[in-house]
Amino acid sequence: MGNEITAVLAVSETVTAISAALALIVGLGIGLVIERISRGAAYQRRDEIIEQARQEAENVKKSQELEAKEELISRREAVEKELNAAREEQREQERRLDRRETTLGELQQDINKKERMIEGVQTKLADRQKQMDAREAELEQVLREERDQLFQISGLSPEAAQDKLLTQLRVELKNETGAVILKHNQELKETCDKLAREAVGMAVQRCAASHASETTVSTVDIPNDDMKGRIIGREGRNIRAFEKITGVDVIVDDTPGVVIVSAFDTVRREIARLSLAKLIQDGRIHPSRIEEIVNETEKEMDEHIRTLGNEAIQEAGIVDVHEKLIMLMGRLNFRVSYSQNVRRHSIEVAYLTGLLAESLGLDGTLARRCGFFHDIGKAADHEMEGGHPAVGAELLKRYGEGPEVVHAAFGHHDDIRVDHIYTVLVASADAISAARPGARRETLEKYVRRLEELEALACGFPGVDHAYAVQAGREVRCIVDAKQVNDREAAKMCRDIAKGIEQALTYPGEIKVTVLRETRTIQYAK
Repeated sequence: MGNEITAVLAVSETVTAISAALALIVGLGIGLVIERISRGAAYQRRDEIIEQARQEAENVKKSQELEAKEELISRREAVEKELNAAREEQREQERRLDRRETTLGELQQDINKKERMIEGVQTKLADRQKQMDAREAELEQVLREERDQLFQISGLSPEAAQDKLLTQLRVELKNETGAVILKHNQELKETCDKLAREAVGMAVQRCAASHASETTVSTVDIPNDDMKGRIIGREGRNIRAFEKITGVDVIVDDTPGVVIVSAFDTVRREIARLSLAKLIQDGRIHPSRIEEIVNETEKEMDEHIRTLGNEAIQEAGIVDVHEKLIMLMGRLNFRVSYSQNVRRHSIEVAYLTGLLAESLGLDGTLARRCGFFHDIGKAADHEMEGGHPAVGAELLKRYGEGPEVVHAAFGHHDDIRVDHIYTVLVASADAISAARPGARRETLEKYVRRLEELEALACGFPGVDHAYAVQAGREVRCIVDAKQVNDREAAKMCRDIAKGIEQALTYPGEIKVTVLRETRTIQYAK
């Protein structure tokens, strides 16, 4: 029993071993089959990839061949274009060379013609020269014979005849020399007058200053009429204190909204005006406050005058000026002469004198100084005896100014004999500044009256529609009726108007008369 079991177990183990061997063999077979199948698929995939790569390489090759062919074609076209352009340029150069050759040929022909003409002219000139030489020899022979005959007729020797002729020439030349000298003297005088007018005109043209009209009264605005009572004060104590301290007259009348301050001393009047304005603004009006405000305003006015003087000195280009002269020049801002501000007038005269001096080759800086201080006496003529020229000369001498400046201030009104050229220039500049249209009230009125007289005289001629005085009265333009006046009559009318102005009016310089005659024809296209 035990042996059977052992045998059975042995058979079982043998069967198991055989089954395992068979399974192993079957597995090996299956693995070999699978491996062969996989290898076949890989070979097939490899072949496909190789075939695909070959096709792509052929495509790339074909595309590159096409690109190379296209590039070759484009390069061939570019080269052909360049060759065509070069051929065209070469043909154009050939055409230009042909034209130049033709032009050169024509020029050569012209040169040959001119050379032949020149040769002919030279031949003619040589013949003419020979004829002239022969004629000159004949003339010399004839003159020699005539001179011998004249000597025989006159009975004079050649030396005596020469002396007589020189004497006669000397007398004639003396007379002619006198006439020439007179002529040149007249021309020189006219030239000098012209240069003087140009110098004055240029100086006036380059200098322009504005002038403000001044009066002897100033007005102060008040907020309401009740303020007038406060300014007057109880029984007039405020207004009396104000007038006593400031030295002016205060006029409080029925004029609404204003109070009038009147005084001939413009500095005092300005101090009073400013003080009154401050009192009205402050509201506290009583004698002690009035005195305080006036003293404060006087200090401010002194500083303002000093500032005005310094500004004037800087504007005129003057240096090294005494402090007292600066204050006096600032005070001139409140002094007027025929409504002309004297400080502005002094600056203008300084400019004009400097320009005139530079035009004549003189010292322009010294000339400006002379013109600037010429009216300085007007700032102190009420404090010293004498007219403003003498007062100004004394002040300038006292504060260290030079003799030219002192003499210009003393003699710019021709009160003394002129010893310096700068005095003459200052007097001229002073007259120019004072007589300029618009500078002074009286001159302005005369100027406007002269313009009106010019226009009225021109309009008095028959046929004149309008007349206008322009160029500050130096020209009159007349517009005539073209139907009443023809061209010849217009020319005669122009001369008649000029003659009428010469006879009827008095004026400096010249007045140009222009007659305008215009014919207009108007039609409308419909």
